Amino acid sequence: MKLEFHSAEVIDIIDEAPKVKRYVFRVPSMQCCDFIPGQFTMLDLPIVSKQTTRAYSIASPPSKTDNTFELVIVLNPEGLGTPYLFDNIKVGDIVPASGFIGKFGKARPAAFEKEMCYICTGTGIAPFRSMLLDIKNYNIPHKSLTLIFGCRYETDILYRKEMEDLQNELSDFKFIPVCSRETSPDWKGAKGYVHQIYKDMFADKPAAQFYICGWKAMIMETVENLKTIGYEKGDIKFELYD
Repeated sequence: MKLEFHSAEVIDIIDEAPKVKRYVFRVPSMQCCDFIPGQFTMLDLPIVSKQTTRAYSIASPPSKTDNTFELVIVLNPEGLGTPYLFDNIKVGDIVPASGFIGKFGKARPAAFEKEMCYICTGTGIAPFRSMLLDIKNYNIPHKSLTLIFGCRYETDILYRKEMEDLQNELSDFKFIPVCSRETSPDWKGAKGYVHQIYKDMFADKPAAQFYICGWKAMIMETVENLKTIGYEKGDIKFELYD
């Protein structure tokens, strides 16, 4: 499939966490950025590589009136794409961005018939932020919604205030950050890894749909654990980050 690229202007860069930045783009050639929550875009970067495009999940919700979108990106010092973005891209710069692609999400339903559980690590939160804000914006009827977010330290919790506020704004939504290496006595939240959280919550196997995004090892372990509980392949969707 040949991708169509658009000139996307960087209109804001936000330091979200250590080594994590939020990039907000405006696409003048588009009237709006309307896509399926969970999709991604490809940025074409001037880097010395056989593959100059890099894929990033869209963290903002779709819109029928706004031609902006947001990416949340973690620096990979061993890579080529993110060091270029962190070292060279500034507000006002133009970056070629593809149209919105990917099959991780699905068209907006009239209602969610099952409990929804989103499980992620790091910037894998991006598609779930898009999905949750879309549910809020369109007031989509739903059962319980849970976002389990794994990271190392409390300072690594992305979109923390927004997700905490969303618990008051979106009915039956629960945000559960889990820190694997936090030792501060001030941290009162969950410690360890995401696995024990969802295994405890879904041990009785209620009707549920799982979406998983992040590092491969976490995803593969989660898939196997959910199958052990008794969930079927159709109950589980995932997207790997290399």
